[in-house]
Order: sequence, then C-alpha cells, then structure tokens
Amino acid sequence: MSQLPDDTLRKILLQIQQTAVQSQRALSITRAQVTSKERERKILQLTIDEIHSMEGDVNMYKGVGKMFIAVPRSTMEKDLRTEEKGLSDDLSGLNKKTKYLEKQFTDAQSQLRDIVSCYSLMRLW
Repeated sequence: MSQLPDDTLRKILLQIQQTAVQSQRALSITRAQVTSKERERKILQLTIDEIHSMEGDVNMYKGVGKMFIAVPRSTMEKDLRTEEKGLSDDLSGLNKKTKYLEKQFTDAQSQLRDIVSCYSLMRLW
C-alpha cells in the first residue's frame, strides 16, 4: 500500500465511498418496498379473514376498472390466496436483497476504515 500514489488512493477511496452511498440508497428504497408489501399483505389477510367470517352464500363483487363483477366466493378466495402468495414471494426476495445490500454497505464501510487507518499509520512513519 505504501507504493500507491495519492491520486490512485483518492480514486480508490472515491470508488468505495460511491459504492457505500449507492448501497445505502438502494437499502432505503428496498426497506420502503418491504414496508409497502407488508402493508398490502396485512390488508389482504384482513380481507381473507373477513370473507371467511361471512356465513352462507353471500354475493361477492370484484372491482374491474370502474365497475364491479359478481364473482363466486370460491373464486374470490382463490384469487386472494394467489395474490397473498405472490406478496409473500416478493417479500422474501426483498428481504434477501436487503441482507445483501446491508452486507455490501458494511463491507464498503470497513474497507474505507481500513484504508484510512492504514494510510494514517503510514503518514506517521
């Protein structure tokens, strides 16, 4: 490391810092997406629970654009379960992405600390 000129060291530090900033931005976006998906899933689960609590053959309607279409109860439940499974899959993917971005951010931070501490020790010599 003592062989690196100041310009090269600055470029390396800048690149690592940019990686850290990009990771932090992507991490905040991903966390917002997770929050949104969790909210959607919770609302969907409440809807499913409400449908299950209804007795007998109740008329159900599904919104399509600006109108509603009558749908059998079994079809409505099936559609809601499918949508819930899709949200769960999305959440698991987003959670994996969050872990990856957290690791990338902490790695970039540790690299910055290592380079700065090593460089400051070299300046003392």
